[in-house]
Amino acid sequence: MHTFQLNTGSKIPAVALGTWQSQPGRVKSAVAHALNVGYRHVDCAFVYGNENEVGQGLAEAFKAGIKREDVFVTSKLWNTFHRDPEKCLDETLRRLGLDYVDLYLIHWPVPMNPNGNDPLFPKHPDGSRDLDTDIAHWETWTNMEKLLTTGKTSAVGVSNYSVKYLEELLSHCDVVPAVNQIENHPYLPQKDIHDFCKAKGILVEAYSPLGSTDSPLFEEPAVKALANQYHVGAGTILISYQVSRGHVALPKSVTPGRIEENLRLIQLGDDDLKALDSIHESRGTKRFVYPPFGVDLGFADKQ
Repeated sequence: MHTFQLNTGSKIPAVALGTWQSQPGRVKSAVAHALNVGYRHVDCAFVYGNENEVGQGLAEAFKAGIKREDVFVTSKLWNTFHRDPEKCLDETLRRLGLDYVDLYLIHWPVPMNPNGNDPLFPKHPDGSRDLDTDIAHWETWTNMEKLLTTGKTSAVGVSNYSVKYLEELLSHCDVVPAVNQIENHPYLPQKDIHDFCKAKGILVEAYSPLGSTDSPLFEEPAVKALANQYHVGAGTILISYQVSRGHVALPKSVTPGRIEENLRLIQLGDDDLKALDSIHESRGTKRFVYPPFGVDLGFADKQ
């Protein structure tokens, strides 16, 4: 398993099993199978609603002899817990059946009303999101930093942070985030964030590295040409694209064969990366994940 080094000094596996939008009832077996075939990194989140199943899959793998210390587990603080990150983390640990996670992220820099009309997605009567405007995301980060003294996480980071938000956070923080997890694929390479994070020692993690469900990326001529050249599937090209750029890739699947395929990597050359990087120049940039929070998240590409 290829790894990268975090700014904490710890190693993080370059490919993780993603669990966002995985079908209920299939997550346990997906996690157990992934760990059985060589994965050592599982990415989950409070808001995904399946951490109980993730925990069951982890428990099955541990029972089979895989050691907890050999598995890197990531979870995320949800928006309605920005005032109390430890409370959210404690619930995540209970669901996962773990004493600690290896990495804990702010899921979005968008605090929401913790006392609103829904525990996850509170809304105003007009349907707009009920945001908590009395706390800034960098104040949340101060409480995230405190988690490092509890033994409940070894590293903290962020997710869905644009350069604008990273600059704001870094101007207030004592601990530089270990990672920034963002949507990333050839339709959305986000070079501005990549370059900024690299300069600051923040590792980029790529969610949706294959694009959306039934992604048109699989039919892109440049992707298909490289797949034919290297005698691999399109998914291998897209995941290898991330790892070759120095990103952790977070492909999601509950299908055993696809889970195994997603772990296979090849080394792409500079010309290969240029071919994939150029896709968005002709096709246009496309963002698949941009929730209607009603705030400007500072991304260069919002479509």
